[in-house]
Amino acid sequence: MDMDQYLEVFIEESKEHLQACNEHLLQLEKEPENISIVNEIFRSAHTLKGMSATMGYEDLASLTHQMENVLDGIRNMKIKVTPSLLDIVFKAVDYLEEMIFSITDGGDGKKNVSDVVSLLKKIESGEEFSDSSTTDSIESISIDKLTTVKSTYDDFELTVIQQSKEQGFNCYEITVCLVNDCLLKAARVFMVFEVLEQVGEIIKSIPSVDQLEEELFQNEFNVTLVSTETAEVIKKRIMKVSEVENVIVHDFDSMAQVDDLLEAEAEVAPAIMETEEKQKSETAETPSTKSSNKQGGNHKTIRVNIERLDILMNLFEELVIDRGRLEQISKDLNHSELNETVERMSRISGDLQNIILTMRMVPVETVFNRFPRMVRQLAKDLDKKINLQIIGAETELDRTVIDEIGDPLVHLLRNALDHGIETPDIRLQEGKSEEGTVILRAYHSGNHVFIEIEDDGAGISREKVIQKAITKGLITAKAGEALTDSQVFDFIFSSGFSTAEKVSGVSGRGVGLDVVKNTIEALGGAITIHSAIGKGSVFSIQLPLTLSIISVMLVEVQKEKYAIPLSSIIETAIIKKSEILHAHNQKVIDFRGKVVPLVNLKDIFDVPTVTEEDDYVSVVIVKKGDKSAGLIVDSFIGQQEIVLKSLGNYLTNVFAISGATILGDGQVALIIDCNALIK
Repeated sequence: MDMDQYLEVFIEESKEHLQACNEHLLQLEKEPENISIVNEIFRSAHTLKGMSATMGYEDLASLTHQMENVLDGIRNMKIKVTPSLLDIVFKAVDYLEEMIFSITDGGDGKKNVSDVVSLLKKIESGEEFSDSSTTDSIESISIDKLTTVKSTYDDFELTVIQQSKEQGFNCYEITVCLVNDCLLKAARVFMVFEVLEQVGEIIKSIPSVDQLEEELFQNEFNVTLVSTETAEVIKKRIMKVSEVENVIVHDFDSMAQVDDLLEAEAEVAPAIMETEEKQKSETAETPSTKSSNKQGGNHKTIRVNIERLDILMNLFEELVIDRGRLEQISKDLNHSELNETVERMSRISGDLQNIILTMRMVPVETVFNRFPRMVRQLAKDLDKKINLQIIGAETELDRTVIDEIGDPLVHLLRNALDHGIETPDIRLQEGKSEEGTVILRAYHSGNHVFIEIEDDGAGISREKVIQKAITKGLITAKAGEALTDSQVFDFIFSSGFSTAEKVSGVSGRGVGLDVVKNTIEALGGAITIHSAIGKGSVFSIQLPLTLSIISVMLVEVQKEKYAIPLSSIIETAIIKKSEILHAHNQKVIDFRGKVVPLVNLKDIFDVPTVTEEDDYVSVVIVKKGDKSAGLIVDSFIGQQEIVLKSLGNYLTNVFAISGATILGDGQVALIIDCNALIK
């Protein structure tokens, strides 16, 4: 059977199972006596093992099997859950993730996991390691030390084993361990196989025969054998091969054991085959069946390759450009039937646009999922107690935005844990609980998504920030007094700026928050800080729902057209020139009781004067966080949905321009980056 067709399904489902393992392990750390959590982890590990074996990834199957043994011990009350035990299981999950990522990148999913496997075996062996007074217990130690993963079998192999047992044959799993300094391992394996073939039939080997021939194993390997000989005879024969240190022969001593294996294998297969069956059943459905399913509330889902969605989006963007062109032609010709058709096409393409954008939406949960593990490890490194709360993980964002926000959030969380939350002893002195709380929150508001990182830590000292800013020559002492808290906290985003008294392994070098701000602004978003001494801080990130198709206000500057994103606009106004004032060599206006600085786009973009100026000016009031500015333009054209296109590799650093678009009349309009114009 060609397994390549199932590879994508395997990778996606493996990631889901590993995420489930991570989440449940964190839960288990809080409730170590809760066996139902252990059962959930066991279920995920068991399914992953079966899927890996079915796909032929033996290293993955081996490690998950060893994890299963430990989890089985926990749920049978033989092993007690401790923080050090969980550290080892977490490490095993990390290794599994690395192997899955290797497969995702086209690798073979192989990794040397002997360190974790030996630790898991020590956990599994329990008390036997300390009670080794007799030769029997010494033998049991060597068995524990040697027992490698029991083989995972496909349907054919299980059938052979079952039929052999029914016909009176013995079936063995044999672990052979070679001496550490064995020189010709492949030759020794060949000799062992030769001995085994004289006494029975080999069903399976782990690693595979090819890997054994290439010596791609440590010092031990597994062989499954069907034979009429006893376990003692087989062991003696193998031990005669030189450089074999030890042999363990495990007997399938009852049919019940074979039935258990068959049952376990039966649980595994559906995970891989489900998609194929689903596709077959959907193809077989008649339209009436589908509609009845819909009415019955059965939601069917299908995995779609991201690249296909990107191609669909690009095609639709071209359609939007042509739609704009048709609207323009229709307006110029003023033909009633054409107008009607174009209006209908606009409505339908608008609905289509909403569907495509919704398809590209991904819950922020996909980013948030990795943070509980990170916070747990950081809290241990910093010797702090942290309670991470995640709210609104189901909030959806465009995939292009999701791909970019992971790193900024990592920086902000590390900052909150290192600088924000105090150590337990300091928190107790200040009358707080010794466990600090960090809240990661996401929610929709209008055409934006807000992500907030809130902590109940020490807060940001306004005086410290001002002092540091003065030291770095960013402001004078007098100017510092006049700044609002929000303006003061903005200095934290300056490159190389840090109020940390000492540099830790986590933060304090002044690197990170400037990158965070740049990344978020490049996405068309903004970041603000609210903080109170002794109470904590809130870092609030505002992000656009999507980056590909945006609503803009088209404006004209002389004969050139520019697009200003609606998300940045507060309102538009027409003012008399006599109302323009001057303050600190800057043109300003008094707009609704607030002083707003003016920026003349003609000067910024060096647009040559073609028409005479009149006594009135058109102004677009734009915002960046809580700051605002007025952009002077010649006229407003109107609101329009446009496709955002990059300027290409040659024009990467054009000041205050974030991209371009093609208008309905075929002209190119540049899109203004308002964030760059507001200081």
